[in-house]
Amino acid sequence: MTPPTLGLLLAGGLARRMGGGDKPLRLIAGRSILAHVVERLRPQCHGLLLNANGDPARFAEYGLPVVADSVPDFAGPLAGILAGLDWLAANRSDLAWMASIAADTPFIPRDLVARLHGARQAAGVPLACAASGGWTHPVIGLWPVALREDLRLALTVEGERKIDRWTARHGAAEVEWPIEPVDPFFNANRPDDLAEAERLHGLLRD
Repeated sequence: MTPPTLGLLLAGGLARRMGGGDKPLRLIAGRSILAHVVERLRPQCHGLLLNANGDPARFAEYGLPVVADSVPDFAGPLAGILAGLDWLAANRSDLAWMASIAADTPFIPRDLVARLHGARQAAGVPLACAASGGWTHPVIGLWPVALREDLRLALTVEGERKIDRWTARHGAAEVEWPIEPVDPFFNANRPDDLAEAERLHGLLRD
């Protein structure tokens, strides 16, 4: 059975390769990338949370709580994950788990959270992340609230910024997804990727 889990949408990056702005608000098939992600992730989770820096009002139409990084100077995805775990501990004491998703990945699997939990349980480790096409996607993973203070120490005292280096300390299961007809972890980093996302959207059957 899949434990109740909060979904964290990571949108705290600077989007330099996209020319700035909010990548998740770019449109694919007439809807924002963020809308596609929310539609796929919401049924898998017991609530969603958005990690974003700056004015949260730009995401108001999605009706999600927005939490900014607590570690300054854009410290990367681990800072967003820590912010999500802190929010979870303060606001949803009924949940012990959080799944993080990059908010610019519009085709995430509809079985993502269940499979991550299954792999973690089978391996007897506290963490799990997604993989596809020979690549690991450490930002798309599963995190227990119980490790948030260790993560805080790594970020604020040790200066750790690499996700996979931190997860290796504790043990992380890896779950592979097929990339046909569409890599479910395709993300839109550059303007040209938006046209490719439109093409891939037309190949989806679910």
